[in-house]
Amino acid sequence: MTTTLASHFEPMIIQGGMGVGVSNWTLAKAVSSLGQLGVVSGSCLDSLMIRRLQSGDPGGHIRRAMEQFPVPEMVEQILKKYFSPEGLEANKPFARASMIKQTLSKELRELTVVSNFVEVFLAKEGHKGKVGINYLEKLQMVNLSSIYGAMLAKVDYVLMGAGIPREIPKVLDLFSQHKMAKLSLPVLGGSVSDAFHVKFSPKDIIEKVKEKLNRPKFLAIVSSVALAKSLLKKSSGCIDGFIVEGATAGGHNAPPRGKYPINERGEPVYGQKDEVLLSGFRELGKPFWLAGSYGSPEALEQAIQEGASGIQVGTPFALCQESGLTDDLRNTLLDRASSRQVDVVTDAKASPTGFPFKVARISKTNSEPDEYQKRPRICDLGYLRQPYKKENGTLGYRCAAEPVSDYVAKGGTVEETKGRKCLCNALMTNVGYPQQQKSGYIEKPLITIGNDVNNISRFFKSGNLSFSASDVIQTLLSKVNAKK
Repeated sequence: MTTTLASHFEPMIIQGGMGVGVSNWTLAKAVSSLGQLGVVSGSCLDSLMIRRLQSGDPGGHIRRAMEQFPVPEMVEQILKKYFSPEGLEANKPFARASMIKQTLSKELRELTVVSNFVEVFLAKEGHKGKVGINYLEKLQMVNLSSIYGAMLAKVDYVLMGAGIPREIPKVLDLFSQHKMAKLSLPVLGGSVSDAFHVKFSPKDIIEKVKEKLNRPKFLAIVSSVALAKSLLKKSSGCIDGFIVEGATAGGHNAPPRGKYPINERGEPVYGQKDEVLLSGFRELGKPFWLAGSYGSPEALEQAIQEGASGIQVGTPFALCQESGLTDDLRNTLLDRASSRQVDVVTDAKASPTGFPFKVARISKTNSEPDEYQKRPRICDLGYLRQPYKKENGTLGYRCAAEPVSDYVAKGGTVEETKGRKCLCNALMTNVGYPQQQKSGYIEKPLITIGNDVNNISRFFKSGNLSFSASDVIQTLLSKVNAKK
């Protein structure tokens, strides 16, 4: 049975899918409306949606999108539980959904589907441009329900990195026909004979379907030709292109290849083995885009000369007016970056995933603030928890950012907890939804940004530190357009 593919379209600029809610529907819509590929972040959308609802849903956008969801009864239950017309009361914590597990609770499965539908629907509303959604391969336990929700909203592209997403193409094929799909679930302590999976059946959401869904194009985010070749050889279906992301990009980075040293700043040291040979990507015969400090007119021109279809850009879009970053954080970053005072560190320990993670230090002296190192340890959202096999054969879940005693009691080691941060809560704070914990502690932000942030002044207009997504695109295309 054939599937309907998205119409042929190769953007020159792909807007990166950043953080939790930084690449929100507003930003993606602005970029897509201008003829490039706007991308929403697919991370933690269920938590983000219910916090928006608890905050009163200003403008009514979330509820407007929910009205278009094909199962009204599901929407009614979500609104009944989480929507607060007056917003959240002072000093009251946000209500949370249940923690993710191998088998999601009925509520969490429905929240995940609806929230991904909402974000993509809003990004696509009112224009004919293409919209993508970005996922982390590491989040296997929620990725299936997330992808199906996005496909119900007719997402055009699915992008995925932070792992080896070889099973995703087949998932897209199956979901386009509303068929059940599964993903392998890596489990610590599992043996070769174990076969742990997560499963999702569209029939649990929509009992009767009338038509196939659009099968979005799939772009794998990779850091080497070897990984791209492996995906093409072993993937379960069609890979439509690659985003080649270098170590200077924001967010999670691929670790250096082989054994690598850590410098005095706690950063992994990348070497010659980590340099990407673009000739290898040209030989693959698939479109590819270059990412990681490619956010300039000169870099776009160079990428095209190297045979790329274009570039993926994050940092300038993260700091433009339409991004989800709070005004205070955006303005502070822009002010510091204008005088090249943002120190970006590739923290080898911060992320519970074990992947290096970019962290921006924005104090005037570039000294690391105490609040960064002394964040209270907690895991109450659970997106980055790692399943492990218990002695009785069932699954447990632990996160290297949870209290050390809890982690060790679950079979982890103290060493594995050193330097880990609760990214889930910190990234929610970045976009204006900080949790107030039982202790009274209000979660602090943790900014991730690319190394190129101190060159952000190229997007300033007439000395104004504020700029729009349109300004970013016009600047990036200036050299290419000048040659037309």
